[in-house]
Amino acid sequence: MAANNRRMSGKKGAQVGSGGKRRRGLEGKGPTPPAEMRKGHVKQRVANAKARRATGRAPQRRGGGRSTSELVVGRNPVYEALRDGVPASTLYVQQFIDNDERVREALQLAAERGGINLMEAPRPELDRMTNGLNHQGLVLQVPPYEYAHPEDLVAAAHDEGADPLIVALDGVTDPRNLGAIVRSVSAFGGHGVVVPERRAAGMTAGAWKTSAGTAARTPVARATNLTRALESYQKAGIAVVGLAADGEAELGELAALDGPVVIVVGSEGKGLSRLVGETCDFRVRIPMPGGAESLNAGVAAGIVLYEAARRRR
Repeated sequence: MAANNRRMSGKKGAQVGSGGKRRRGLEGKGPTPPAEMRKGHVKQRVANAKARRATGRAPQRRGGGRSTSELVVGRNPVYEALRDGVPASTLYVQQFIDNDERVREALQLAAERGGINLMEAPRPELDRMTNGLNHQGLVLQVPPYEYAHPEDLVAAAHDEGADPLIVALDGVTDPRNLGAIVRSVSAFGGHGVVVPERRAAGMTAGAWKTSAGTAARTPVARATNLTRALESYQKAGIAVVGLAADGEAELGELAALDGPVVIVVGSEGKGLSRLVGETCDFRVRIPMPGGAESLNAGVAAGIVLYEAARRRR
């Protein structure tokens, strides 16, 4: 009997039942709710953003900062910049310059455009301004570029009553690629381009020239941190689609291009950075039957923009 008492004394008391919780846990939870009602789903973010837009509250707009002024140096570069509509504030002309055809054409273009100051300067002054570059007696000053804020691009789309179509660049450092992408965004009805503040191409004279004048009407926004800018777009109901050679979906299969979307283009060769790639809602590949390993950033962006524009007709 004592042994039995000892065995019983080791017990901690009566066992508590589950109260039926285990049985209820085995029961089904009903049909899966539609995508618009599932927390965190892209379609729910889109629906929430449309609801906010319907209230008539416009997002606060703020600038994305300014670049530094730039100098275009040399007779041919100055002439081509003026011809291609690159913004300019002042044309410096060397005193007693040989008045050849390029000089006359540059002066004529500056006069016809208006708003460009003509300044005559001695050669030593131009040498100092250009750090000794071969300026050939002509120097064109390009004013600082006024960058938009990433939120401005969404606001512009909402003002049009359209779903945002934006391109973000990750690691693209060639200004000519930036200019080509600005041109494609303009051609296919996009609302702007986002570039990181550091280690990225900016709106230089070269980018302006390659854009063929479209940079005057297509905003370029600058983000302090590209990953955070993309996350902000996601919270606004915009799908973030990254281009990657090993993407899980093919371009023609991606339904996200039908609605509000940010297309993220990485550098040729390296592609998307790790953090940006992990932030994307989808990673899509462009099928290339010819076997090329990668496409130029400007070409890749143009292909995806065309596909997005085609679906929006």
